[in-house]
Amino acid sequence: MHMKVFRMYESSINQRYIDEIVEALRQGAVIVYPTDSYYAIGCDALNNRAVERVCKIKDINPARQRLSMVCCGISQASEYTRIDNEAFRIMRANLPGPFTFVLPASPRLAKAFKGRKEAGVRVPANEIARRIAAELGNPILSTSAIWDDAEPEQLALPEEVKMHFENQTDIFIDAGDASGRQTAVVDLTDSSEPVMLREGTADLTI
Repeated sequence: MHMKVFRMYESSINQRYIDEIVEALRQGAVIVYPTDSYYAIGCDALNNRAVERVCKIKDINPARQRLSMVCCGISQASEYTRIDNEAFRIMRANLPGPFTFVLPASPRLAKAFKGRKEAGVRVPANEIARRIAAELGNPILSTSAIWDDAEPEQLALPEEVKMHFENQTDIFIDAGDASGRQTAVVDLTDSSEPVMLREGTADLTI
């Protein structure tokens, strides 16, 4: 497998690259792309075969582990998860940012997400990630581009990430060093009682 590399930064997004990446995603490609924390592995969240590929790369069992997706905004997230008024208020106060919000999944996600009742939603403060989701027209399945014996500093370096995943993925978007911030995970399945499942580097505004 030959990985294609695109180099672009948030300050200078190349629309031609975005078009090519989105077209590849529609064809079932698996990409490595930047977020506001670490690099992530992603695919079209509605493409079952591509979702299975990502799960295999990361050794994820979707029947047992929660899957997350990157959306361009809360409105896109609301098409695939159930967001009540209180959840919307909390999300609007914190997004875009380094948070994953766990929400009840809508039936539209059920097949690709193996019937899971919940899904994680990310709207990262990274223009490249959000632009891809916007142009794709639906969420990107997303999982951190990390591996077992990696040193934390390795995970922020594009060359290290590229080297580790180049034989398993189709496209790498090199956007320079990642921030390496930890993403907080917040359970909003009962939005009246948000539960912090994992602390992150940013404080949650309630």
